[in-house]
Amino acid sequence: MTPSELLLEGVELMLFGMGFVFVFLVLLVGVVSLMSRLIATFAPPAPTPAISSPAPSVKSASHGPDAETLAAIQSAIAQHRARRG
Repeated sequence: MTPSELLLEGVELMLFGMGFVFVFLVLLVGVVSLMSRLIATFAPPAPTPAISSPAPSVKSASHGPDAETLAAIQSAIAQHRARRG
């Protein structure tokens, strides 16, 4: 086989592979869309939650860490700087 024949075979194989993948993806999108429609048609509607009591309030965040956490952070920074020299 000549190099030009090999190149043409390679291009043909590439186009065949790309076409196969394209067809597969189109079929996949179609099947997923069909399944979505079927599920939407036959699935019972989602129940709406009844509002009987208000949601528990979230504890308000403080504006910074407490004293113990701040001391631990400062100690860690001091140790890190001491190791680096």
